Amino acid sequence: MIGVDAGGGDRLALGVLTQYRMATTEQMHRVIAPSVRIEQTRRRLARLRAEGLVDRITLPQAGRTRVWFPTAYGVQLASEWPEMRGHRPSRTVSDPTAVRLKAGHTLTVTGTALAFLEDARRHGDLFRPLDWIPEVHHPIGSGEAVIPDALLYYRRGPADGDNGAMLRAFVEVDRATMGPERLAAKLPAYERLYRYVPAVPGRRPTLQEPVLEEWRRRYPLFPRVLFVLDGTGPAGVENRISALRAGAGLLAPSRFLHDVPVLAASLADLLQDSPSAPVWRPVRDPDPDQRVPWTGSVHRQT
Repeated sequence: MIGVDAGGGDRLALGVLTQYRMATTEQMHRVIAPSVRIEQTRRRLARLRAEGLVDRITLPQAGRTRVWFPTAYGVQLASEWPEMRGHRPSRTVSDPTAVRLKAGHTLTVTGTALAFLEDARRHGDLFRPLDWIPEVHHPIGSGEAVIPDALLYYRRGPADGDNGAMLRAFVEVDRATMGPERLAAKLPAYERLYRYVPAVPGRRPTLQEPVLEEWRRRYPLFPRVLFVLDGTGPAGVENRISALRAGAGLLAPSRFLHDVPVLAASLADLLQDSPSAPVWRPVRDPDPDQRVPWTGSVHRQT
């Protein structure tokens, strides 16, 4: 029947919770239905909970904020959808204790996604809620992997156009819970991912069929790397950017930083000015006053 809602809104809500891991009521409303009253989102979440697809916990230390997450049944159902295939959450995503313990970081990651999503809506860029994919596993050999907080797909320009630039970025959200040196240690891991070529038993590369870097199986060009800094004041942000720049200096003579834009910005600046504003600091450039938009051409365009 034409005009009948066949569960599209419910499907998006469950898909977002399954992919994002968790979100507050307000975050869910802003992601899936900002043009309607929040009461409609509350009713939708309550209905999904009654159907056993989502559940919630209450954070007493945050003004009794309700945090929603998918149940095991909800994850099982959503993971079968084509748009969710290949992006399955961890086994603890439906555990209330794990949700409570991870809430601080994961809700900040969701808030970062919202900053990009609302910015795209303002500019008419193409960035849908499910274009933000948390914790995609990228092997780098020896049993190790790079797992960014999120991978985003973003197309500049009118949503109905075909001439906008396609941007991809790995996003690392840092809440100042680890020292600056540990934050900077993420750079060598990304550099390893950039040059990692998986070993194929019994096969030697040839000119006709060379073995390529692992990331080329997923991306035409290596995604940008965006560090979003939170949980500290301006002095702490400067300290962490200085650590990232010091870590970048240790990567020479690798071409990674020449070929891949690596940028850092505070979450406070993203929320105040927007992610597309010139608030990002190039990690490769020691100039403390340089600010660029993440969507601009820093070294090359993705």
